[in-house]
Amino acid sequence: MPNIPINFRRIAAFAGIFVLFLFIVEFNTRLEELNRLNDQRDEMRARTTQAAQTEFALQTQVAYAGSTAAVEEWARTEGHYLREGDQPVVPIRQPGSDPVIVATPTVIPTPLQNWEIWWKLFFDE
Repeated sequence: MPNIPINFRRIAAFAGIFVLFLFIVEFNTRLEELNRLNDQRDEMRARTTQAAQTEFALQTQVAYAGSTAAVEEWARTEGHYLREGDQPVVPIRQPGSDPVIVATPTVIPTPLQNWEIWWKLFFDE
């Protein structure tokens, strides 16, 4: 058996480098986890802000819907109610004044040959 001298300094240096490598790998893993969690936090903040804005808009709509102005607007537009003093007007068509419907012909594109397509692609503006 050959006599191999054991150098404890060299073994300690390799062990130190190995431990340092493990620390770097663990640190890198933790940084990736931190970045992932920061991205999730930012996404949740954006969703929360959006939800708060939606809630504010809906509260505003509810407040308007319960107001007198909204009821009056609905009554005049969709409910077809009248105020006192309003003069209702109902438009009536004249006999024989039905609108003439003119059918517009649809334009059918003419199919182009392959060489015509390439020609237009390269030489037309």
